Amino acid sequence: MLFNSFIFLFGFLPAALLIHWLVERFKPEWRLPVLLGLSLLFYGYWDWRFAPLLVLSVLVNWLVAESFTKTGRDVLIPLAITANLVVLAFFKYFNFFADFATIVPGVPTIHFDIALPLGISFFTFHHIMYLTDLKAGKAPRYDLVRYGLYIGFFPQVLAGPLVRWSEIMHQFDERPYERPDAAERFARGLMLLVAGLAKKVFLGDQLADYTNPIYAMAQQGHALDMGQALQGALGFTFQVYFDFSGYTDMALGMALMFGIVLPQNFDVPYRATSLQDFWRRWHMTLSRFLRDYLYIALGGSRKGLVVQLAALTATMTLGGLWHGAGWTFVVWGALHGVGLSVAVLWRKAGYSMPSFLGWLLTFTFFVLTLTIFRSGSFEVAGNFYAGLFGFGAEGFTLKWRALAIGAAVAMIGPTAWTFIHKLPPKPWIAALFALLFVVVLFKIGDDANYEFVYFQF
Repeated sequence: MLFNSFIFLFGFLPAALLIHWLVERFKPEWRLPVLLGLSLLFYGYWDWRFAPLLVLSVLVNWLVAESFTKTGRDVLIPLAITANLVVLAFFKYFNFFADFATIVPGVPTIHFDIALPLGISFFTFHHIMYLTDLKAGKAPRYDLVRYGLYIGFFPQVLAGPLVRWSEIMHQFDERPYERPDAAERFARGLMLLVAGLAKKVFLGDQLADYTNPIYAMAQQGHALDMGQALQGALGFTFQVYFDFSGYTDMALGMALMFGIVLPQNFDVPYRATSLQDFWRRWHMTLSRFLRDYLYIALGGSRKGLVVQLAALTATMTLGGLWHGAGWTFVVWGALHGVGLSVAVLWRKAGYSMPSFLGWLLTFTFFVLTLTIFRSGSFEVAGNFYAGLFGFGAEGFTLKWRALAIGAAVAMIGPTAWTFIHKLPPKPWIAALFALLFVVVLFKIGDDANYEFVYFQF
């Protein structure tokens, strides 16, 4: 069930909200088990074969946490984290590493046709966050239902945001519909759902129509003129933002309707004036995870400049690999690690930069590196760069209207979360959002219904 599908919007979501309300009203002690059951039903709808994997993952990690709590054996947590990473590596990276191993003479090529379970990258990181904090004495023990809901809560299980246990566990014990602001929170959650859906359908999907044909041309080996290359590069830059931030808005809105506040994931990233500022605004929960559970573990800034730069580069390279099993993702992450390292050296040298120039360099760097991310191969990326720098086909063919609209919305802001929470509770505003929802539904019915970009990672 895609969040932007009729079966979800008119089937699963209304039924889940009704069941949740009835249980919360008449049998509040059943609320969490019912939410967990609904989440497993949602996950299993994609492919029932992977539901047992999610259940087994939750059960095994919970049992490890129970054993650690009772025995205090430190070795249990590293073993569990390693096992989680091995499972992730098997499903997501087996063929990638098998291809890499063939550079050794005599090693045969082994490939498996392995389907990638949706959300495995995200729920693996949730396990790691909890287990790491449990070992550090920061996280308490939780029962199986609460832990399972932390891992599998359906608005965020497929593509985040990455939620720390400390941000969500205490909310499971609340009575969300008994709050004095319950109706307002539900309404703002519904508005956020509509806003995210509109971003996806009217901006992300329209920009996909600008972007996909250009990348298809490049993949077929056709030379691109400068306008086409610019259209593809800028088109995907704005497409991936509206697609992923739209998904996040929908996830946050749905969670709010069920009485759960999830962390925000985007803060107008295309207004960033430095690369460090950008990663504080883009996919914020992943950036935070990489900083707290990888960069700091590798030494961070505590062990001297050389270690700091190496940790930055390694962290971002692994972050790139997390996005996908391909060298283009690795190079994309490594380039951002190098870029962040250069920024550290720049700051330590005492240099400054005008805000506009910092914004221009940051945005240009992201667009150019994102081309590698999207291309899938270095040949396609090279085709794009040839066009962008004037070495491709002659001419200048550019569709600019959707790009201009996307740029204005993405850069002027504010975020959907901020905008909706500042709106006064007026009937005419509710009517406008209802009308917007109807228009979006007509658009979904008329056009191709694109899958969310980050479901691929």
